[in-house]
Amino acid sequence: MLNSRALAYLSEVMRRGSLRQAATYLNIDVAAISRQIRQLEEVVDAQVMERHAGGVRLTEAGRLLVEHFHAQHDAESAVISRLSALQGLVSGQVRIAVGEGFIADLISAPMQTFMTTYPGIQLEVIMAGVNEAMALVKQRDVDLALLYAPPVDTQLECHVETRQPLDLIVPAGHPLTSTEAPVTLQELSDWPIGLMDSPFGMRQMVDAVAHQERLAITPRLHTNSVAVLKNFVRSGIGITFMPELTVAEEIRQGDIAVLPMAYPVLSEARAQIVSLAGRELTVAASACLDHLRRGMRFFNSDAPRLLESRC
Repeated sequence: MLNSRALAYLSEVMRRGSLRQAATYLNIDVAAISRQIRQLEEVVDAQVMERHAGGVRLTEAGRLLVEHFHAQHDAESAVISRLSALQGLVSGQVRIAVGEGFIADLISAPMQTFMTTYPGIQLEVIMAGVNEAMALVKQRDVDLALLYAPPVDTQLECHVETRQPLDLIVPAGHPLTSTEAPVTLQELSDWPIGLMDSPFGMRQMVDAVAHQERLAITPRLHTNSVAVLKNFVRSGIGITFMPELTVAEEIRQGDIAVLPMAYPVLSEARAQIVSLAGRELTVAASACLDHLRRGMRFFNSDAPRLLESRC
């Protein structure tokens, strides 16, 4: 019989990269972790970790044991949540990683109606760029992630996907608004550009197109805040790139205009809701997923201008 405490310690060692850091996080003595792991190795008759200059890494046997531990924990959580649901008690906690570009859509109504419908479910929303959000899902730190323009990753399961082009965002009345054809990067050289930092999907897509076009883009402003970029454009200082729905309110108020770009990689950008492949969602997480799919404009249809063009 495998010792669940030893498996939990081993999992934390893998996450933290060393026995000492795992012990600090768990607030226990290093010797206690070391003793449990030695006993685990005796039970499975295999080495589960090996030392290196920066700390320790798990062996293949160690990784298999940690995967087993997580699978067992996930299955137990799913069963407990289903048992509660049988009694009419939908409760628990749902952790979601969200890019800032989704926030206005999320809090406009979907979050409020979900919390009203399911008062027994606690929500934890973590702001993260696409790279960090994907890592949080893989580490089981969140149940779901809302991603914009993520790279393909077989470790993630996509539950919802819509087409949300990365558009050029300019102040209302900007000279480029008179352009009838989709805009190219070469046409933007006369105006200051603001960009998100590198960990964000929006920035990664712009960089990919610039590389393809053999252009060097030097942003006058780079930031990790969507709100900062919105104000950068709205105040007339410069231009940037965002999905239409991220600036839906500013468009409605007449402060900002949206122009399509001339590159398929930008016009085919996708928004996704993902979870860890093979990890069974709890009843609470499944309820949250269904609610987001139906309630968020980002996920119940493609971008508004695409729908208008089909009419």
